[in-house]
Amino acid sequence: MAQEIAAVVVVGSCMTDLVSLTPRLPKAGETIHGSKFFIGFGGKGANQCIQAARLGAKAAMVCKVGNDSFGNDYIENFKKNNVSTEFVGQTADAATGAASIIVNGEVKTIFNPAPAIADLDPQFFTYSDIFCCNESEAEILTGIPVRSPGDAGNAGSVLLERGCRRVIVTLGGEGCVILSQEVRTPKHIPTRKVKAVDSTGAGDSFVGALAFYAAHYPDLSMEEMVKRSNYIASVSVQAAGTQTSYPSKKDLPQDMF
Repeated sequence: MAQEIAAVVVVGSCMTDLVSLTPRLPKAGETIHGSKFFIGFGGKGANQCIQAARLGAKAAMVCKVGNDSFGNDYIENFKKNNVSTEFVGQTADAATGAASIIVNGEVKTIFNPAPAIADLDPQFFTYSDIFCCNESEAEILTGIPVRSPGDAGNAGSVLLERGCRRVIVTLGGEGCVILSQEVRTPKHIPTRKVKAVDSTGAGDSFVGALAFYAAHYPDLSMEEMVKRSNYIASVSVQAAGTQTSYPSKKDLPQDMF
């Protein structure tokens, strides 16, 4: 029986989150009491892959983890979430950690430049079907401070000039701005207002959802893909944790599928 080809393949990071809940951030050298501690699964690449898989994508992760308990646990986490681990390696030379992320799909190539560097290799722009960055990443890459949708449009225009086919600049609770080589006028896509409990990993939820729609609903307009991905990310911020807050298909309105 032939093996099913993954619709979403993520090349990126896996990280074990060690999370402490405290009333405020400690000052330098200060010890304060926390109310809760938990260990979770994170890392931008893995987060995006898990979100795509939970929405129903056949997903695979390409990464390397340490030959340690965190690495073992992470591989089991992928399996529980129906993510292929065929290309997940383990090494004794380093501990399970984090790195930058590339998100690839068979239909589209989505590049998320995190963490961003000012001298990013120009090929990343020209090879990206969808170049998706947040406000701070856009500012680092273009030198343009991004404080509003208008600023995001200006930064996105610079990224288009560098060869990106489509650019999405995410703006947290303000939604995002999209533009493309075909439609160079920036379009602001707002998102619904919700009470945020924990915004950690919301950007990864957005990118993972976008990869899902690009792979499984390629006939949708980019604007519609972004609107649905915004909605899914808004669900994720309403619960604590990173991957634990990511919704599955059954948790979402079925008209999104």
